[in-house]
Parts: sequence; structure tokens; C-alpha cells
Amino acid sequence: MYYEHIIVTLQSGIIYKTMTTIQPFLIYNTLTRQKELFRPLVEGRVGMYVCGPTVYGDAHLGHARPAITFDLLYRYLMHQGYKVRYVRNITDVGHLEHDADDGEDKIAKKARLEQLEPMEVAQYYTNRFHDAMAALNCLPPSIEPHATGHIIEQQQLVSQILDNGYAYESNGSVYFDIEKYNNDYKYGILSGRTLENIKDASRDTLAGVGEKRNQADFALWKKAAPEHIMHWPSPWSEGFPGWHCECTAMGRKYLGERFDIHGGGLDLVFPHHECEIAQAQASLGHPMVTYWMHNNMITIDGKKMGKSYNNFITLPQFFAGEHERLERGYSPMTIRFFILQAHYRSTVDFSNEALQSAEKGLARLMDGWKALKRLKEGQKVKGQPQIEMNYVDTLRRNCYDAMNDDMASPMVISHLFDACRVLNSVADKKASVTADVVAALTDVFRTFAFDILGLSEEIDMSNKAREEAFGKVVDMVLEQRQQAKAEKNWPLSDKIRDDLAALGFEVKDTKDGFAWSLNK
Repeated sequence: MYYEHIIVTLQSGIIYKTMTTIQPFLIYNTLTRQKELFRPLVEGRVGMYVCGPTVYGDAHLGHARPAITFDLLYRYLMHQGYKVRYVRNITDVGHLEHDADDGEDKIAKKARLEQLEPMEVAQYYTNRFHDAMAALNCLPPSIEPHATGHIIEQQQLVSQILDNGYAYESNGSVYFDIEKYNNDYKYGILSGRTLENIKDASRDTLAGVGEKRNQADFALWKKAAPEHIMHWPSPWSEGFPGWHCECTAMGRKYLGERFDIHGGGLDLVFPHHECEIAQAQASLGHPMVTYWMHNNMITIDGKKMGKSYNNFITLPQFFAGEHERLERGYSPMTIRFFILQAHYRSTVDFSNEALQSAEKGLARLMDGWKALKRLKEGQKVKGQPQIEMNYVDTLRRNCYDAMNDDMASPMVISHLFDACRVLNSVADKKASVTADVVAALTDVFRTFAFDILGLSEEIDMSNKAREEAFGKVVDMVLEQRQQAKAEKNWPLSDKIRDDLAALGFEVKDTKDGFAWSLNK
């Protein structure tokens, strides 16, 4: 199934509209285990919720992957003309140490160890998370709700589930009744697990939790132990919400009882997203999310990178090169390119070799962009083949088709590399190109490399420092010329000007002193 799409380009100061045929937008729905045509619930609008970080430490490479994956989706939906409300939460309470129903809150534990208020820990690492996301050129979400700011909404969710008969109170805590829910609906539809599988696993991981009817039941509200730092009053006890409640409560608060997309890492399919589906169905009587999307894992030595495995490398460490596994630092755009050059549903294994390869690929793409900018007026070479507009139309269509096939970013990059090859042939005077084709190529390159893939031209700080020092030296020489002119030493003044001109500098005298430029 294909459809007609109007492409708007600016060529020689004139807006052209070109009708091209591209395939519709398909995304892989984890719930149905197949690619599906994306159709939002409300025409022209998209509601998207993505699970954000638990802010008790610096974001690592594994956190960068969902951030970049769903930034790519966010950018592409907006490019398609949708008005998108993108909600990404901050987990600052209720995420227990072992992702189960016992242990200590991760942020509270960090606060206790460092003798800080829990909100100091949460705020500090939230700020650092924002800095890392900005460096990776991830657009900020439309709304970024905090779990601690939505305790009332989470309590309302728990009350609804209790009222509907799918939860029970036990010793001041409230648990979700999985067996009761499974009899009426089906628990495990996202992960493919059966209730018996879950029960068997729970006997080992949650042994000794005697206040539950079933060891597989998960906490909706936990009564706080006396030493627990973060707690709130509730109808059941002084306590805190279960980890799974926050996303369900905040998702429906900001996106409604039904919304389009819920995203996150593949490791959240079970138990977190499975529990979210059950909570929504049990409280509302219907599903809340149409499309469930999950990015695959970053691995290191074939094992998932994560704080729980103590094998992670934080993003600040990547940028600075300050980790024993890093040969050197890697720029934020190298990290972004490294992640985008693999499809979001495939695993990516960390290695210095892979990052250095990504660095070279990114440099190749940026060199192509620089070559394209130098061809703004077009370039004609006698006796050489000319790049036609139909090449650009095909390139654009191929890039759209790749994005529309479940965001195949590696294929988009491959098509842009092909464009770089063509640009190199023009630069080497093996082919020619007109100004109109250059304008159209510029539009395609900017659209896909920068607007959609979210790459940016990074400033090489070492080169910038050299350029600043270089400029100061030229200014100093010209100030000597100004002094010579003031002393009416015309021979020295002319010599300085002529010597600079011989080196390629154009010097102009102005009413304020002088101006110069380097003719490249």
C-alpha cells in the first residue's frame, strides 16, 4: 500500500511542490508482534508516553538508546505534520532496589548514603540527565511529570482498582490480584508469559512475602517501614506508591484514558509494562494504549548494560573518556550516530572499535554536507555526466520509505552515504550539477540528517581555540598597521597590507578601524 505525498522544496527562490509516491508509516507493535499501519486515535494528533529515568545516578549508554529512539519517532511524527504531546516521566520515588516489592527505594538509599535529602539527589541527577540529553540533541518532551508530584493521582488509581475488585489491602499495603484479573482478562499479553510461568518465577524471587495472597501479585501501595524516608498519608497507611502506578496514572492524566503510543526499553516489557496494561484495564475497563514500542538493549560483552549489572558506562564518562573500558572520549554526536546506525529493535554491542567506526561514518556524512554547501551555485563540468533531479526525487523517496518501514534509520544513513558519494564525484569534477539540483539535495540532506535523524554539526573545540588564537594574531598585526598609519609610516602600513593580501587576507579600512577576511 502506497500513497501520494507532497514534497515542498525551495529552488532558486521559488517554492516547488512535487507529488511523490511513498509507503505509509508502519511501526512494530510489541503487543501484536507485527508491524502495523500507524493510525492515531485523533486525526492530526498523537499522544506518546515514554518511560523516563530513575534519577539516582548518571544516565548511561543504555539510557541514551530509548531517549534517541523516541526522539527520532517524535521528530518524524512532527515532520509528518502531527501535533504531538510527548510525555516522559521522572521516577523520583517508588522504584525499589530490586524492581520487586521489597528492598529500599533507590533514591532514598542514595540519599541515606550521601546524607542528603532525597529531593537533592533527584534534582541533581535530573539536571545532569537534562544536560546529557541536550548534548545528544534530544528534543525535550512536551511534559515531564515527576512521580512525587502525582501521589494523589496514583492513590486515585489504586482506589479505582480496589473498587473494581482487582486489588486487596493487606497489613496497610495494597496488592494487585493477578489471579482475579487473569480470570476476567489475561495477564501476560504483552510479554507472552502465562500466569503459571509468573507464579513459578515468583516463588523464587519473592519468597517470604507473607502478606500477599499470591506471590506474583505486585504492590500498588506499600506501607512504609519506620526507617523509610519518603512516605505519604493514604486511606490504607503512611506509605508510598508501587513503581508501576506512576506511568499509568500520569499517562492518563496528560494523554487521556486512551492514547496512541507507549514506549520504553525492551527490559520494561516485563514486569513494568505488563503491570501497566493490567492496571489500566482493571481501573478503566478497557486498554489505554494502542501501540507499544520498545527499543532493544545496549550490550557490553554480550550482556545487557545496566546499573543492576554494574557494567555500565555513564554518558559523562563517554564524553570525557574517563572509564577503564574507553580508549578515549567520544562526542555526543558520535554516540547518537552509533545508536542510529543500528535499527532500534536490534541489539547493539559496545566496543571502542564500533564507536570509532561510527565516528568515521559521522565524519563522512558531515564532509558530504560541507561539500554540498560549497556547491550552492551549482557546478558545470564540460563533458561530464550531469546529476539529474530524478536522482534527488529517488533519494528522497528512498529515505521516506526507510523511515516509514518502522524507522529504519540505518537505511536512511545508507541512502545519505550514497548522496555523499555523488557529491564527491561532483567535487572531483567527474560529474556536474545545476543550482536547482543542489537546492533540492540540500533540502533532502537537511531534512533527513538534521531534522529527522537529529544529527548536528559539532564544534571541534580544539579547532575553535586555534581559530580564536589565529584571529587574535591577525588583529594584533593589523593594530600595528593602524599604529603605522597614525604615525604616517605609509611604507610599513602598505607592506603589512600587501603581505597579508599575499597570504589570502582581504583587509578593509573602516570608520571604526579595520575589518578582515580570509579568502579560502
